[in-house]
Amino acid sequence: QVQPVESGGGSVQAGGSLRILCTASEYVESYNYVGWFRRAPGKAREGVASYSDAGYAFYADSVKGRFTISRENAKNRVYLQMKSLTPEDTAVYYCATGRIAQWERALDLDAYTSWGQGTQVTVSS
Repeated sequence: QVQPVESGGGSVQAGGSLRILCTASEYVESYNYVGWFRRAPGKAREGVASYSDAGYAFYADSVKGRFTISRENAKNRVYLQMKSLTPEDTAVYYCATGRIAQWERALDLDAYTSWGQGTQVTVSS
């Protein structure tokens, strides 16, 4: 199984923006959701946003209105545009893919089966 690859992380000041990219397996039939997750220092990994094959986007409450998940015409490339960043957004961001039957599990870590290595996003105050 080809793991997703994250790119585009980096450092930014509070209030700034950053866009990160997930390049997932080209065998798009193997999954119907692509999700972004993050793990902040000292905290558990949490769901941030996900995108379904049907074109629906799901967001954690903490990022609604600030983050946008989108997919290129090449269905295996999914972006996470992050705006109005705060130091609380500092984390390692992971991309994951999964074949999920219930939309209620769109941000459930356990629903995803293939994970990337992560990319660091650091927001300074």
